[in-house]
Amino acid sequence: MTRLIAANRASKTVAMLFLSVVSAPAVIGQTHTTQIEQQRELFRTVHASVERGSWSEIDDLSAPNRQLLENYVLWPDLRATWLRANIETVPSTEIESFTKQYGALRPARELRYQAALNLVRNGDLAGYLRIYQQFYQGQDIAKLDCLALQAEIKAGRIQHVDIRAIDLWMVGDSQVSECDSVFEYLDDRNLLGIVEYQKRYARAVEKRNFTLAQWLAKKIDQQHVDAATQWRMAQANPGDFLKASRRRSGNRVLREQLVYATEHLTYRDPKIARKLWGRVVKKHKFSEAQKLLTAQHIALWTARDNLRGAYNLLTRLAPAAQSDEVLRWRARTSLRGGHWINLLADIAMMTDAEQKTEEWRYWQAVALNRSGQLLAAKAKFKALSLERSYYGFLAADELDQDYALDDSSLLVDEIRLKTLEARPEIIRARELFYVGQDGRGRSEWDAVVRYLSNDDKIQAAILAHRWGWHSRAITVAASLGEYDDLSIRYPLPYQTTFEEYSTQANIASTWAYGIARSESLFMRDARSSAGAIGLMQLMPATGRDVAKEIKLPYSGLATLVDPNSNIRLGTSYLGQMAERYGGNRVLATAAYNAGPHRVDRWLPRDSTIDARIWIENIPFNETRQYVKRVLTAQTIFHWRMTGKIRRLSDELMLVRSSREMQRIAQR
Repeated sequence: MTRLIAANRASKTVAMLFLSVVSAPAVIGQTHTTQIEQQRELFRTVHASVERGSWSEIDDLSAPNRQLLENYVLWPDLRATWLRANIETVPSTEIESFTKQYGALRPARELRYQAALNLVRNGDLAGYLRIYQQFYQGQDIAKLDCLALQAEIKAGRIQHVDIRAIDLWMVGDSQVSECDSVFEYLDDRNLLGIVEYQKRYARAVEKRNFTLAQWLAKKIDQQHVDAATQWRMAQANPGDFLKASRRRSGNRVLREQLVYATEHLTYRDPKIARKLWGRVVKKHKFSEAQKLLTAQHIALWTARDNLRGAYNLLTRLAPAAQSDEVLRWRARTSLRGGHWINLLADIAMMTDAEQKTEEWRYWQAVALNRSGQLLAAKAKFKALSLERSYYGFLAADELDQDYALDDSSLLVDEIRLKTLEARPEIIRARELFYVGQDGRGRSEWDAVVRYLSNDDKIQAAILAHRWGWHSRAITVAASLGEYDDLSIRYPLPYQTTFEEYSTQANIASTWAYGIARSESLFMRDARSSAGAIGLMQLMPATGRDVAKEIKLPYSGLATLVDPNSNIRLGTSYLGQMAERYGGNRVLATAAYNAGPHRVDRWLPRDSTIDARIWIENIPFNETRQYVKRVLTAQTIFHWRMTGKIRRLSDELMLVRSSREMQRIAQR
């Protein structure tokens, strides 16, 4: 109920702003479309200087232009931007007036947050506490909670401080710096005893934060200090730690450390981990669960790294360890070895839900075909070929039949669409997108669309597509299970740019489109957790290096978020990967996602391998799915751009051995 009330208040506030826009007197002869385009241009013109804290460009506007800007739905955003930039000098009354007037809008909420922190910087903890209690209490934001506790301590109201402060202290990771003085208060009052330190130590170990654990151990006893030191050794040098354990008597903590060290080493070298684990398991009395999970972990990474003996390790695991993931890698290992009867048996052991996935339906059909059960194989290929997907296309290729590329447009309800388009919150989101504030626009759009009916969501997808806001159109349609409107799901933005730079890079523009859609859904400002930026998701270092090679002026973030530059850099880098791997798009696509150094390690050592089988054995789940997604998208983009089917199987060149690839790279 509280959320609905807040949403209604937000709608009313934005509605008032919108009414001021549409009811403002327009310049004679000026259409509404021309007016809002002028407002957008004025916003773009002044925004950078306002962001730097200057209002002079707005003061210098002519009276009509100033009026146009003030009537724009994003006028509060400009004002909030200037207030944030000048928060140290602006009177608090002006900020309070703004947040009171526009408090339902995101820019006002952000300003309130910054103003609250500014009160702390200026020593006004009491003022901060008033804002905190009204807007932030109960949100479990450690930084804000600790600042509030500082205020309570300073005011002498400590009756509710102790329990909350201890809760904030009792975490397995280092807390934010704002909590330091609160924890000093706990220490000064002797509220942190051995029991509290032991509990937090245990949580730090559980989180694998051994640096924190070692600091906490000093407050407990020498036994905990020694244990923390051993945890750090197990982390830094797991192989040496496992070897040295033969000279130590066992206890519960050491056994946990040995399991951790083995797990840690397995990621680097499953073969050595298996050897050392075989030694320590004879000396120490591990629990059955520890032995089972460690054996499972070693077997899985032996399979992922394509090491000899992987299938035997997987099949010898105890029945309790035969998880879905183990059975998947049993099947992939059989597949890699061409052991079709084993593959059928592996698939038969899977759960019904797993067997019904497209992946195993396809490979079951292949295994039946290879083992001579042709009629059964054909029936399974036929059923799967009805799917518009990676495996559906491969199944159609087996039968040499057309792809299931049925394209059915979403039905437009113009009345419902117009009503939706006139909603003030939708207008704000649209304008943020149009003026280049994409991320902020997405937040506001998602907040509104989340509560729409399904019928309205369909119109929202159509609306976003018409605006060219493809990430929102694709996302909304997918959330409804609406997959058949291919113009929405596989749009063609920046088509001239993609075609020009793909030609320069000697690659297919449809492939570049597949990469861009998979990487960012065409969001020009997209940023990944790993640090990749822009429409084709380039790491800054990669962007800089490629820009230098193709003589493109490079300005870091500004270059990477510019669609034209990002597409040029992305297609150039993709072209480099294609050249590196002899035109093999499967390998180049995998390298674009995981890096060429990893793909080089995944290549077969001596012989060639079917690309479909190589894809299934990619160790990283993310990269495996990424390659399939890009190849599928490329196929659909080709059909959308040419009206013709290009067989997915035609893109699947044999994967050559690492030796052959080295010779290709040296040419």
